[in-house]
Amino acid sequence: MSTVELGLWSFPVLLALIFLRIPIGVAMLGVGLGGSYLITGSFTPMLAQFKSLTYSTFSGYSLSVVPLFLLMGQFASLGGLSASLFDAAAKWLGHRRGGLAMAAVGACGGFGAICGSSLATAATMGRVALPQLRRHGSSGALSAGALAAGGTLGILIPPSVILVIYAVLTEQNIAKLFMAAIVPGLLALLGYLVAVAVFVRLDPDAAGAPRPRVPYRERITALIGIWPVLAIFIAVIGGIYTGIFTPTEAAAIGAAGTGLVAVLSGGLRGRGIVEALLATASTTAMMFLIILGASALNSFLALSQLPQVAAGFIGEQGLNPWLVLVVVLAFYLLLGCVMDSLSMILLTIPIIFPVMSALDFGMAPEEFALWFGILVLIVVEMGLITPPVGMNLFVIGAMDRTIPLSDIYRGVVPFIASDVVRVALLVAFPVLTLHAVRLFF
Repeated sequence: MSTVELGLWSFPVLLALIFLRIPIGVAMLGVGLGGSYLITGSFTPMLAQFKSLTYSTFSGYSLSVVPLFLLMGQFASLGGLSASLFDAAAKWLGHRRGGLAMAAVGACGGFGAICGSSLATAATMGRVALPQLRRHGSSGALSAGALAAGGTLGILIPPSVILVIYAVLTEQNIAKLFMAAIVPGLLALLGYLVAVAVFVRLDPDAAGAPRPRVPYRERITALIGIWPVLAIFIAVIGGIYTGIFTPTEAAAIGAAGTGLVAVLSGGLRGRGIVEALLATASTTAMMFLIILGASALNSFLALSQLPQVAAGFIGEQGLNPWLVLVVVLAFYLLLGCVMDSLSMILLTIPIIFPVMSALDFGMAPEEFALWFGILVLIVVEMGLITPPVGMNLFVIGAMDRTIPLSDIYRGVVPFIASDVVRVALLVAFPVLTLHAVRLFF
C-alpha cells in the first residue's frame, strides 16, 4: 500500500473511532502516530516526533489567547451579564410579533461579543431566555430555533476562539481575521432577525402574545445597564485594532474586566470564580488535546504526501475554482452533521487550505486566506444547528424536555436558510468580508 493510500485510509479509520465514542483528540493522536509508524517502520522516529511535536505545538505564544478568551466567557456566563442583555433586548423588541425571539437572538449577538464559544452562548442565553419565551407563549420550535441559531453567533462575532485557531493554523493575523468577521457577523444577526419575522408571519401562533410596549425611558435605562458589555468589547477589540494590546493582552484585559464586572454586580462569588477557573482549565485541556491530536495526524498526512498529491490532482483537472469552493463548503456542511467545529477546523484546514490557496480566485493570498476563513467558519457554524446531531440543538433541547426533537429540527430550518443566503452573498461579493480589512489595514 502506498503512502498516499495510507493517508486516504486514515479518514474512514478516524471516523470509525469517533463513532465508537473514542475521544476525538485521542482518535486523531492514535491515527497520526500509528500512520507515521506504518510509513517509517519504526517506533523511534514516531516517539521522537511526538516529543518535539508536543513542545512545538504548545510553546507558541499565539495559543495563549485561547484559555483567556475561554475564561472571559466563563466569567460572563456565571456573572449574570446575559440576563441584562436579554432584558434590554426584550424591552426594545418585545412588543413586536415574535419580539421575544428577536430579543433572544439580539442578546446572543451581544453575549457573543464577550464570549468566543458557540456552545457557551447557546447554553447561557438558553438558561435566561428559554423560560421567558415559553412563559409568554412562544412555540417550542421558534424558541429552540432562535436560541440554537443565536448561539452560533458566539464563534462568529469577535472575539472568536475558532478564528484564533484558524489564524494559528494558516499563519494569519488575528486582528485582521476579527475585522473580517464583523460584517458577516452583523449580516448573521440581521438574517436571524429576518428569519424570526418570516417564521411568525408563516405561523402566527408560534409567536405567542407580544409584551406591552415599554416607555423609552425604561428602554434607555436598560441600555445603560449593559454598558459593561459594550465597554469590554470596545476595550478588547478596540485595543487590538489600535495596536495598544496584542490579542493575548487584550484577552487578558477582557477576562479581568469581565470578572471584575461580574464580581461587582454580585453575580460572581468565591465558588463561582473557582468554577470558572476549573471549567476554563477543563475546556482548555480538551481543546489542546484535540490540537495535539490534529498536529500528529497532520504530520502523518504530510509524510504520506496526500495534501501535495491532492493539490496537484485538482490543479491538473483544470476545474473552475468557484465550483471547487462550492464543493468544499458543501463538504464542511455535511461534516458538521457528525463532528464539532474545532475538530473540523483542525482536521481539514491543513489539507484543504493549501489546495484552495493554489487556485486562482483573483485576490491576493492574504485576502483569500481571510475570506476563505470566514466562509469556512460560517459553514462550520451551520453544522452546529444542522440535524441530526447539531450540538446547539441538543444543548437547547436538554433545557426543556417538553420540546420534541422534531420541533427543534423544524425550528432551525428558517435560520439555516438565512445562513445559506448569507454564504451565497459572501461568496458572490467578497468585498463584504474584505472591505473593513482594506479600510483599516
